[in-house]
Amino acid sequence: MFESLFFWEKFRDTYGGDSVMLSVFWFGCLIFAFSHIFLVILDGWSRFQNYKRIKDNLFTHGFTPKIARLYIGSKCQRNAFLVAARELGMEDQAVHYYRRHGIKWYHLIPHYMLVDRWFLFKRSFWSRTFMEKYYEPKFNYRALKQQIYL
Repeated sequence: MFESLFFWEKFRDTYGGDSVMLSVFWFGCLIFAFSHIFLVILDGWSRFQNYKRIKDNLFTHGFTPKIARLYIGSKCQRNAFLVAARELGMEDQAVHYYRRHGIKWYHLIPHYMLVDRWFLFKRSFWSRTFMEKYYEPKFNYRALKQQIYL
């Protein structure tokens, strides 16, 4: 948000001045910063839906490489997987799986972005990154946890 305000001030200062290119530049920065707010919100929503699905799958089937492989593509999806695995006591297996496949802490950029330069124009990118459908959890983990401790 502060980034958008900063770019708005820069755009407002240059708008109507002699440098049209500078105004266009600051306007482009403003549009990116403003739209970025919504993209971050949508990405968070999608990762939460991934987390709920992962947790249900791990609870039902236990840790399997097949499930872990689905979320190996991006840092955010791996984090959702690792959080769900940690909550179910399977974090060591998940970390070991990702290490065995060469995933390091600094692998921030998803692999498909490096391989396919046209990823922004693919429906699969947008649907998987920002538009995951709502996932209704199959289990009430709070109630299960309370039953275990009773």
